[in-house]
Amino acid sequence: MSMAYKIPESVLVVIHTAALEVLLIERADRPGYWQSVTGSLDTLDEPLPATAARELFEETGIVADGDGTDARIALRDWRLANVYTIYPVWRHRYAPGVTENTEHVFSVQVPRDTVITLSPREHLNYQWLPYLEAADKCFSSSNAEAILQLPRHLS
Repeated sequence: MSMAYKIPESVLVVIHTAALEVLLIERADRPGYWQSVTGSLDTLDEPLPATAARELFEETGIVADGDGTDARIALRDWRLANVYTIYPVWRHRYAPGVTENTEHVFSVQVPRDTVITLSPREHLNYQWLPYLEAADKCFSSSNAEAILQLPRHLS
């Protein structure tokens, strides 16, 4: 069986309320590491909004609309891409020689009482935090930076 390598292109989805509270989830494979929803493309031709909607649903149970037709929970594409060096601890998941990942930033605004259903294989806990505290708690600098930019991306 051949190892399926991760595609070094991913999405980051910042989940927030109108009051700028941000949902963070704790990684099961790295307890104490808090982050927003993230995930890699399943296939090279998977559209980014589809990746974002899929990962959002898989990791939190939130159903968002990837193509913008459903106004209730709509993904907002920031048209922002961060290129970062993949942490050595996770580099084995990628093809040999791949050291950088391109992350595309999205956000989604939800009501504070939205039911969150974690994928136990991936995450242990979740918490809502005011956005400045959430940014402080993220282990990923690109994730923290996106959270800090949240106020300028509100509708």
